[in-house]
Amino acid sequence: MTGGPDYARIIDDETWAFIRETADYYPPDAVELTIADQRRVYDEMCRAFHQGYPDGVRVEDLEANGVPVRVYSAGVPTVTVVYFHGGGFVVGGLESHDDVCAELHDQTGYRVVAVDYRLAPEHKHPAAFEDAWTATQWVAEQYEGALVLCGDSAGGTLAAAVAHHARGRLKRIVGQVLIYPGLGGDIDAGSFITHAHAPMLTRADILFYEGVRCDGPPPSGDYTYRPLEDPDFDGLPLTVVFSAECDPIADGGREYVERVREAGGGAAWVLEHGLVHGYLRGRTTVQRARDSFDRIALAVEALGQALWPYE
Repeated sequence: MTGGPDYARIIDDETWAFIRETADYYPPDAVELTIADQRRVYDEMCRAFHQGYPDGVRVEDLEANGVPVRVYSAGVPTVTVVYFHGGGFVVGGLESHDDVCAELHDQTGYRVVAVDYRLAPEHKHPAAFEDAWTATQWVAEQYEGALVLCGDSAGGTLAAAVAHHARGRLKRIVGQVLIYPGLGGDIDAGSFITHAHAPMLTRADILFYEGVRCDGPPPSGDYTYRPLEDPDFDGLPLTVVFSAECDPIADGGREYVERVREAGGGAAWVLEHGLVHGYLRGRTTVQRARDSFDRIALAVEALGQALWPYE
């Protein structure tokens, strides 16, 4: 893109190697494949990057009132993290972020419950949100203690949507940690344009995912679809949003945090410099991604204890 960001300078060599390795499995034009082929290559990529489990992690696959979930635990955790995976609402599941959830459990000591929500285009909005909310209610019924919502990309969208919906309905959600989430905003302005051709996620990719998520035009004013469209940001839990610098949806994280703060809530925005959408998978080979994952785990741990280590 003429006049656009100088990614050769902004993105370091480790991250470029991660981008190239990702493309070996999941090509930049993957959205042009059939849905079945998108899922096939995405699953292959996830298997290739899977890092296994830390020692001592126990895993159990269950059903949360009809929604498949995977529970990661050891000992008797006092806090539960409800994790929603990314994948544009089209790809991903319990296997795609399996090692991420295991490591998040290992670093925090908290129980992690990963949610396998229904995917588009077979299941249109609000199916994914309905499953996310059903699973969160089930978690609250099954386990005592505080709940922290967490998710990356589309999963960050769902985590925020659940946080908005839970007000007045579910009192034990003490925090949300959103990782490069899609929260809404003007797709013809800001980072959507500045980083329209960023590595790993482009504006065209986002438009594709938008196009298959709904029957007809996207709904207007629906916080379960785009959390930024909620007119009321009062009463949300403590919020930390992590955005990648080289990502079309980065500005949504900043705008969301501003809205929470304007409503009197506690919120922090962490912009991860030189990183790209989907960087969690690069946490073992990219130092910037590892450092960010450590910050994410610390945020989850802090919110679970009602601590606020941010100014």
